[in-house]
Amino acid sequence: MKISKELLRTILEAAKSSHPDEFIALLGGSKGVMSELIFLPFVSGSVSAVIHLDMLPIGMRVFGTVHSHPSPSCRPSDEDMSLFTRFGKYHIIVCYPYGENNWKCYDRSGKEVELEVVEED
Repeated sequence: MKISKELLRTILEAAKSSHPDEFIALLGGSKGVMSELIFLPFVSGSVSAVIHLDMLPIGMRVFGTVHSHPSPSCRPSDEDMSLFTRFGKYHIIVCYPYGENNWKCYDRSGKEVELEVVEED
């Protein structure tokens, strides 16, 4: 799986803008490249973010989720693991201070997954 460099930059900026609250969205794209954020209504604070997955349009292709941790840890919490097992295949966590190396991707079981960062055509 791949993620566009532009999307990664957008995610990091959204996390910075939301700090100290968490940011959450869904990951969309095509042909094996995550390239867009899908926003649904959500509620967030400094320790959690809850997204309303029931509002996702039927048939929309979603790779997984992305959210921020306002701490310097990208490690998934128990609540994160619950989300991972219920929805999507890839889950990105970005953490403070939201630099280019302050993120990790996980699969449904919480195992770290490597994503290739690519320039989009």
